[in-house]
Amino acid sequence: MRVAKRLDPRGVRELEGTEGVVLTPYASPAVRAALEARGLGYADLTGNARVVLTEPGLFIRTDGAASNPWPEKRTLSLRGTKAGRVVEALVSTPLPVGVRALAGLAGTDPGYVSRLLAKLDREALIDREGRGEVAWVDWQRLLARWAEDSPLASRSERSTWIAPRGLSSVRARLVDLALPYALTGSEVASGSAPIAPTRLLSIYVEHRTAVAEALGLVEADAGVNVVLLEPEDPAVLEGRVADGGVFRSTLPRVVADLLSGPGRSPAEGEALMAWMSENPDVWRG
Repeated sequence: MRVAKRLDPRGVRELEGTEGVVLTPYASPAVRAALEARGLGYADLTGNARVVLTEPGLFIRTDGAASNPWPEKRTLSLRGTKAGRVVEALVSTPLPVGVRALAGLAGTDPGYVSRLLAKLDREALIDREGRGEVAWVDWQRLLARWAEDSPLASRSERSTWIAPRGLSSVRARLVDLALPYALTGSEVASGSAPIAPTRLLSIYVEHRTAVAEALGLVEADAGVNVVLLEPEDPAVLEGRVADGGVFRSTLPRVVADLLSGPGRSPAEGEALMAWMSENPDVWRG
């Protein structure tokens, strides 16, 4: 048995040699998952508990609080354009990668990158080598955390439209569109991990009025089938990817957009991540 006054995912990795049950005031879902992966039981003061014995056979599991009733000040936030750029670079770049190289890829300063990496390390979202280079990234959890801290609605200005002639006419016009744009959401996910036919096109644009006119869209609040998104970060359009005659956002950003979206969007994000896990060489730089 081990008692821990405070436990985070990185701390779980440091419990080498511990057996049995870990007692802590509060075990977050990420901590509980990490403890289970190491074959450890746990119990906290809110009622979260898991105890497994082989002799005699025993399995106990109870659910307590889903969030910490005694929260400490949260030190890690992935809000803001700089954090988003670093997340995209971490997920997309072959490893290992150092602080200065990562700062160059993200277009931000090394000091900020160093501070953010230290926080990601404490959350066990990355592993670092002796010289501080990032050697491993838990990119699925990192994208989920980005979507939670910085949902799509906080990263762009949204307007809604109708394509009177249907989405096929919009797709056809996008091929020849000279204005900057990048597809995201269901349309991109369906190309690799389709769940259902796309009924809503989500498009990053620089100037919504000009793009809407070029695509033959009518602004509306109901019956919407096109969403135009003006991103707060111009890098979203600068880093777009040519794909099948049109331009799309990077897949890490598409995942984050879907995970923070409504309806079936989160399921589409999960499906896209599953495809990315099986095909890393296809999408990673």
